[in-house]
Amino acid sequence: MKKIKCLIVDDEALARKLLENYVNQLPHLELVGMCKNPMEALTILQTNTIDLMFLDIQMPQITGINFLKILQQKPYVVFTTAYEKYALEGYALDVVDYLLKPFGFERFFQAVNKVMDRMQTPQASIEKTSTTPQVSTKDFILVKSEHRIYRMKFKDILYIQSMQAYVAFHLEKERILSLNTMKQLEKDLPNNQFIRIHKSYIVSIDKIELLEHNQIIIGKEKLPIGASYREKVMKVVF
Repeated sequence: MKKIKCLIVDDEALARKLLENYVNQLPHLELVGMCKNPMEALTILQTNTIDLMFLDIQMPQITGINFLKILQQKPYVVFTTAYEKYALEGYALDVVDYLLKPFGFERFFQAVNKVMDRMQTPQASIEKTSTTPQVSTKDFILVKSEHRIYRMKFKDILYIQSMQAYVAFHLEKERILSLNTMKQLEKDLPNNQFIRIHKSYIVSIDKIELLEHNQIIIGKEKLPIGASYREKVMKVVF
């Protein structure tokens, strides 16, 4: 797997150190450089291939927003800032995500996943509505569990279960707990392969064996279909 080359641009030393720590925890990221202002970043961008830039907004000399506006060749950008008021302008510049300081590793990890999704999907492709199956060229999801990061293949996932603050990925021979949300997973998982059948369950469509009353059968497991999800399940699966 090709590593994603990253650049950190932030005038605060502690913020750079935190991002460096987060980047180093993900084996598919490679930190190329850290800069305390956009002028330093410009030099690195001109002499290196950068795939992803973590860019602060409020900096001396020139803001991250104005810096991004003058770049002709832009990498994927995730804004990191303590000021929520810049979010709208950031998204207008087609940044991938907007991390509001202080943010934890889980939120950082979600932003990286969004970047990977964007890299796998050409920008020129036609935008799809939430009811249209999204055909993904990526065949895995990165799942952080304790101090490990699993490169989990979609085909190995039977179903996912919400467990309050955690979710459980049920595979053929094991269960992996991760700090995540069902809402975020609905965005991260391709909806031509997975479907939410209940507020507590997302299932692999290919692993569904049987419909029995208001339950989905996957192997030995019987999973309930929520009343508000039944119509969509019947339309998509059966």
